Order: sequence, then structure tokens, then C-alpha cells
Amino acid sequence: MATLILSAVGTAVAGPIGGAIGALAGRAIDTSVIGKPEREGPRLTELAVTTSSYGQPVPRIYGTVRAPGTIIWATELAESSQTTSGKGQPTTTSYSYSSSFAVALSSRPVSALGRIWADGALLRGTAGDLKVGGTMRLHHGFGDEVADPLIEADKGAHACAFRSLAYVVFEDLQLASFGNRIPALSFEVIASDGALDLVDLLDETDFTPVASVPLPGLAGYADHGGSRADLVASVARVYPLVVTSDADGLSVQTVEVTSTSLLPAPVTGRSDGDASAQPLVRRGATDLRAPSALRYYDAARDFLPSVQQAPGAGGSESEVVEFAGVFDAAAAQARIAAMRHRALTTRETLAYRIAEPTAHTAPGRCVTREGDLRQWLVRSSEWHSDGVDLHLERIVDNAASAAIADPGVVVPPIDERPGELRLRYFELPWDGLGASNVPQRFAAASLAGARTAIPLLRIENESLLPTGVSARGNAIQGESLTALPGSPAMLFEALATLDVALSSSSEQLQSVEGLALLNGANRLLLGEEILQFRHATPLGGGQWRLAGLLRGRGGTEHHAAAGHPAGTAAVILDEHLTPLGATSYLEIGADSGLGDSDPVYATLASAGSTLQPLAPVHPRLTRTASGDPEWRWIRRARGAWHWFDGIDAPLVEEREIYRVGFGPVDAPVSHWDVNEPCFTLPQADWASLSAGHPTAQLWVRQVGSHSVSCATALPH
Repeated sequence: MATLILSAVGTAVAGPIGGAIGALAGRAIDTSVIGKPEREGPRLTELAVTTSSYGQPVPRIYGTVRAPGTIIWATELAESSQTTSGKGQPTTTSYSYSSSFAVALSSRPVSALGRIWADGALLRGTAGDLKVGGTMRLHHGFGDEVADPLIEADKGAHACAFRSLAYVVFEDLQLASFGNRIPALSFEVIASDGALDLVDLLDETDFTPVASVPLPGLAGYADHGGSRADLVASVARVYPLVVTSDADGLSVQTVEVTSTSLLPAPVTGRSDGDASAQPLVRRGATDLRAPSALRYYDAARDFLPSVQQAPGAGGSESEVVEFAGVFDAAAAQARIAAMRHRALTTRETLAYRIAEPTAHTAPGRCVTREGDLRQWLVRSSEWHSDGVDLHLERIVDNAASAAIADPGVVVPPIDERPGELRLRYFELPWDGLGASNVPQRFAAASLAGARTAIPLLRIENESLLPTGVSARGNAIQGESLTALPGSPAMLFEALATLDVALSSSSEQLQSVEGLALLNGANRLLLGEEILQFRHATPLGGGQWRLAGLLRGRGGTEHHAAAGHPAGTAAVILDEHLTPLGATSYLEIGADSGLGDSDPVYATLASAGSTLQPLAPVHPRLTRTASGDPEWRWIRRARGAWHWFDGIDAPLVEEREIYRVGFGPVDAPVSHWDVNEPCFTLPQADWASLSAGHPTAQLWVRQVGSHSVSCATALPH
């Protein structure tokens, strides 16, 4: 830049003095060529986050502000492990950590704590709920605070109570959702409600105004240190102030049009007979820029920095005033409009001498002079032997008008209060993946609004013990709102519908094309029946209407035939389920660790369904050449979810065996074992059985390596 170049040349030619002259010339060229800085005030931080550095000031919080905080105490990370396994995947053990630490928020008392952001997402919602496991305690920062019990347990006699410092303590905060590290935190700190007053900002000091000095629209402010004079100067850039002194000390008041007084006649002569001091009106240069925009923190945008333009500003004007205060959009636009109006109307100044000071001509008073309709504000006065010299500036009342402003579009993080922890534990029919002799058992854990891993527990001798497996708590489940009648589960039911209510209103279902449906999309476990749906229509409030159903999938047609009443539990079968492999637990538990919640329990449903063969289908009755009845059927295989014409499904079982029975399935009158999908009985034997048991039913079951299938009725 010119400053550096000319400074270096000047120093080389004429030594330090020449360097100083070169630097001045360089700055002049910089200003004319590059332009002067176009921002006023300290820069707004772009979402500062929690740090821990020696010497870093803890701000004084007024109103409601989003503050990063400073870590002032922490323990070592506590480690825990969890085991996960997927279909056809090896078992994996991962480790998670928790931490206890304290964060300083404000060096003056606060009244409450609102939301907490962690890595941009909500750690604590508006309802005061933590989204992950752990507990939180707020110390308000009063002078009689006692040491936090956790810090006292760690530090003993050396524990500090941090009196007059507002801070928050996290105990055993689960870090799995944040990459097993302490996340970048920021806090919605509430020191007081409503608009602020300058009296609030100047508390605990001798430099306080006598009367109230309202700061309309200002909802929050963070003072990061410095003198009170610096604080007043920072506020005065946005809220023009007049500071005066009298016998009672310093006082502050806002610059505004008040009742005016007429100035006394001017003193135009001097006692020594020199040139007279006539009243003189000066007008500032018309090319001076007035502020055109205000940059501030917008509460409606989660306290993100925002900008409001002054009405009428445009063109090459870009004088942006930065103010680290919290406004809403309308208040910010009204403030920048008032600032611009004042800057454009105070270019006229008046030098006026009177004989002696009066109460009506004190700084901060509004006056007029004879024959002049303009109003003037007394900015300062100087009393000397020839009289009192007043320095006045033009003041014009700002026309009141309702500001119309829009904070813009912002996508807030999901803030859903943790709901009821729901847990289901079930076994599913084999889907053809992995080993065919290993039960496919899953846990479905749902906790609306939570971002924490949910440890699963086993029950031994009425004690809860960890299984080493954790669920993510995002399984999609709920219950049916309407009854679903029984179905033969033979055809696609395009007109069938089912209304369900999900446990979380933020969960989403989606419709699919017919080919995707045939390939296994949108599987739902309703009770113990597996069905698929093609269309999902939201009804609002977490309720959905499912239409276009395929019933009795995976060999669950016997559950489809029974139907389901309203209130039947429903679970989406997708990657959000937690596989438990070949575990032999008949009942499991889960504990969210949030607040005072109690563990929930679930017993194993559909036990043995993975190893159970599928019932034969398409039974038919024919006659042999000798007239004997012959029954035939088609075999199905576990894991064969798709029907392929012309291709025989794999057997899966060690051998092909069928059990044909006559009478009750559990206690048949007669039964026969055959090794092919065909059974023939002599006509005489069949007639004898039918005559002896006229209401009995003939049925067939497939005998597998581990279990037998449900019975399929044979026609007769």
C-alpha cells in the first residue's frame, strides 16, 4: 500500500523524520485512492464459541444475549464402550465419553438460562430439556453463592465458589453426539427482560444518570470490559447522549426535542474593543456520509448478526455502523432511520455568545432564537470574562412512523422436547442375509428430541446390567389409529389404508414407486405382521395415512389373517433398528439418562420366527389313476422374500420333510411324514377318517432344521 511504500522511501532518503513525513503522505494517498474504512464500531463476532484462555474477560450481560462463555473448570473424560453389529457385518466395539465441566457466562448476576447450542445444534431447548444425557446446574452469580458440590468434591478445600460470577456446571455430559469431545457451546443468557435503560448498563458505578435514560428497542448487550466512559461512548453512537456536569456530579440524558426556550440577546461586543463576536451559523460539507446501515444481533435469527438498511439510503453509500446489541428487525430499522435522520439534520451549527449562563441554556437544552424557526440543541458552553460562548447544533424531531422490517429467513435447529422413551424387542423372519441359523433379533428405541445414545440393559436376577450395546434412539415407531381388518395376504390391496401416529412429529415417511415396493421398500411391523405401504400422506401432528398395502410379508400371513385393532404398536423396519444378534435375553431394558426418567422394559416378541420355516402355499386336491385323493402344495423357503416364476426357491433346511395331520394341530388324530410336497391316502382310509371325525381338518406343515411351520389347511 502507499503508506508502506512512501514510509519506506522516506526513511531511506531522510531518516526517521523523512519516514514520518512519508507515512503521513502515504495515508493521505490511501484515503484518496483506496477510501477510508466504511465500518464504525467494534466488529460483531460471528457466533463466537466457548474457549478457555487465561486473561480472557468474562462479559457483563444485560438483557438477553447469546454468549460463548469461558471454561473455568473441567475433569478428565470418562470412557464407556458399546458394541454394535449389522447384518453380515462383524461385531464392532466403539467407545464414548462423558465430561464434567463449568463455563463462566457473565461477571454480573443473571436471572435464567435459555437455549444452549452445541456445534450449531441445540443441546438445551426452550423447555429447559437437555438433548443428551447428563445434568446441568446454573449458578446465578450472587455474592452469597456456595461452591458447586461437584467442584467441591474434585477440589476439596481448594474449591472456589466463583461468587459474583454467573456460571453453569455440566455433570457427566454425554459426548457421543459431538465426536466424543466437548462441543463448541454458546448460551442464551437472560439477565433481565424487556428493553434496557442506560441506568442498567452503568450500575455499580458513580457515573450514573440522575433520571432514567431509556434505550428503546435494545433487548440485550454484552459489555466485554473497558471503562464506563468507553461504554457510554459505544452506546452514544446509536443512542445520541449528552453528558453534563453540575454541582451534583455528572449526568446523562438522551438527545431529543424537548420544550424550547428563547435565547437571550447575543453579546456582540468585546470589553477590549476587538472584533465583535456575532452569531454565526455554519453548515457542514454536503458530501459527508450519513450512516446507511446498522449491523446488530437479531434475536429472531438465533442472535446471528444481521443488517438493516436506513430508508432512503442507497447508491454508493455504505457507511455501516456495527453495534454489539440485540434488536429485533423493526427496532433495528427504526434505530438506523433515526441515526441517519440525525446525521443529515445536524450539519448546521450555531456559535452564539450570551452575557451570563442560565438554566435554560445549559447543555442538553433545546432553544430557539428570535426570528429563527429552527430549533437548536446546546452541546457545550464556555464561560469566560466576555460572556458565555454556546456551541449549538440543529435538531429536528424525527417523524414517528412504524418501521417495517423483515429479519429474513432462518432455519432454526430442531427443538423437540424429549418425549416418552419407547422400546420394542422382537425377532424377525430371516431375510436371506447372514447366517440362516442365527436369530435376527432387534431393539427399536425411540426418544423424540434426544441426541444421546441409549444403553440397552439385560435383566438378571431382577438386576439391570449393561449389555454393551447402545441404540441411537431414532427408530421410527408409533401406534395405529385405525383398526386394520384381516386379510388373506394374497394380492396388492390398492384401496387399503392405515392411519398411524408416530412417536415423534419430526419423523418423516415417504411414498415409493411400485418397483421399489416390490424390492422391499417401506416395511412396517404392525403387531407381529410385516406389511408394506406404497403411499404415505401426512395428516399433521405426527399422524400419517398409509395406503396401498402388501400384507403378510415374510411369512406373517397368519398374523395378517387375524387383523389388528386400533392402538397396535408399529415399527418401521429400516437401518435405525439396533441388531442384537443371537442374544438369548427374553427381556431387555433401556434408560435414557435424561432428567429423572425411569428405565423402560420390553419382552421378546415373535421368538423363533427367524428359524421357523414358512407354511406351504397353493394347496390343491387331485385324484390318482386309481381314484385315491392326492394333495399337493408348493414349498416356500426362509429368506426368499421375492417370488420368481420358474425358479425353485432354495431349501435352506437340512432336508425336505412335511408333516400331514388330521384333526387339531396340537393333538392330531393321525399324522404322516412325507419328504416331498405331495401326499396320497387310500380312498378307504380317507372315508373312514372322515366318517369318524366329520368336522376335523386335514393340514400340512413343513418340518425345518430348528422348528416347524404354521399349518396350511388342505382342501377336502
